[in-house]
Amino acid sequence: MNPILTDQKKRFYRQLWRLALPIVLQNIISAAVNSADVLMLGYVGEDALSAVSLANQLYVLVGGFFFGVNSAISMMVSQYWGKGDRRSIQAVMGIAFKISLAVTVLAAAVGVCLPGLFLRIFTNDAELIRIGSGYLRIVGVSYLMMAVSQVYECTMRSMERARLSTAISSTALVLNICLNAVFIFGLFGAPKLGVVGVAIATAIARTVEVGLCLLDAVRSKVLDYSWPVLMGSHPKLLRDFVRYAVPALLNDMVWTLAFSTYSIIFGHLGSDVVAANAVASTVRNLCTTVCYGMSSAGIVLLGKAIGDNRMEEARSMGATLCHLTLGVGALTGLLILLSRPLVFQFYSLSATGEDYLNFMLLVNSYYVIGQEINTLVIAGIFRAGGDTRFGLLCDTIDMWLVAVPVSFFCAFVLKLPVKAVYLIVCLDEFYKIPFVYRHYKKYGWLKNITRVYE
Repeated sequence: MNPILTDQKKRFYRQLWRLALPIVLQNIISAAVNSADVLMLGYVGEDALSAVSLANQLYVLVGGFFFGVNSAISMMVSQYWGKGDRRSIQAVMGIAFKISLAVTVLAAAVGVCLPGLFLRIFTNDAELIRIGSGYLRIVGVSYLMMAVSQVYECTMRSMERARLSTAISSTALVLNICLNAVFIFGLFGAPKLGVVGVAIATAIARTVEVGLCLLDAVRSKVLDYSWPVLMGSHPKLLRDFVRYAVPALLNDMVWTLAFSTYSIIFGHLGSDVVAANAVASTVRNLCTTVCYGMSSAGIVLLGKAIGDNRMEEARSMGATLCHLTLGVGALTGLLILLSRPLVFQFYSLSATGEDYLNFMLLVNSYYVIGQEINTLVIAGIFRAGGDTRFGLLCDTIDMWLVAVPVSFFCAFVLKLPVKAVYLIVCLDEFYKIPFVYRHYKKYGWLKNITRVYE
């Protein structure tokens, strides 16, 4: 065994977990907050739970946009961080700020001004639309805050300041859950506001998160901010950002819109299905935190190595991440299986909803393996080297030419039972694994995309 390679792997494992653990903690807190939201809304009523689940499809779309933007930030900032070019990092951050603000203004306008029209895409239930509209009119304002917090925190993570990013977002998330309890249950003399209280709590927490980001930016000297650099035009870097961000953004929007389409399918199959799917998705998100934290840390380390032209080391890192993800994915599936009795203790659904939920958890125990592998390779390894086009092509074909049409056909033409439809929906990740593996082994994704700052 090559002792140098062994030392490299040991160093990689240390760096990986040093970066991954804060991100995992952040993801656990985020998933726990979502779980608590679902739990508390369950006490308000199944309609409240279903309405917020459908209303949050707008947040899912915004989140998909930020996943794409953050991917571009991560791949560019991590490589420039490895190169030691802080001025380019500031320029990339400024570009991301401006693009994110434009999109969140549009999302906020939809949420505040057109909530009923948006919700009618997902359901024709008048009561769900009424409840969800009250939620969206308030929570829509909080999307504007994400233009600052998401970009700033992603940039810090890409510069190996994961602890700082985790501290800021976790503080906001914990505040969110505390305020949810206050406004839902009327604690400390506050009025019982139900779904509207959840929206108010989210808006307050997002505002505090932005304040913490600005405070760190003022006090921290890690970038020595320059307004002309941060807010300048930088046409060449903008072209690079667009070149790498647009395919990543479109890829994530394609993926996110497909999942929203699944929600449309479930929304027209009944409120029991919607509620069960909301709980199953929450459990899945909670159980996949370790893998996604590891993937986020891996893209930073890979990008840093590529930006420093350590290509052979980057290739070895990619292989190690794949092996780790396969093992973690299997453990995640086992965790979902073992968590089922606990889940039913916490969530109160109808008898039909509980039956659907039990089946959905069984399906998710294998589904997460394919999801985690594909997410790591497409959204992690490939993007670390600037390869964002393959993921767009792969997910467009897989989800919109295969998975979505087949799911619609089975649900509304063949009118298959709910469980059969759900099982078919959850095959989407496995269609593309052979093509992802083939592309990975070509190593065309291994590219240094940095340029000299101008």
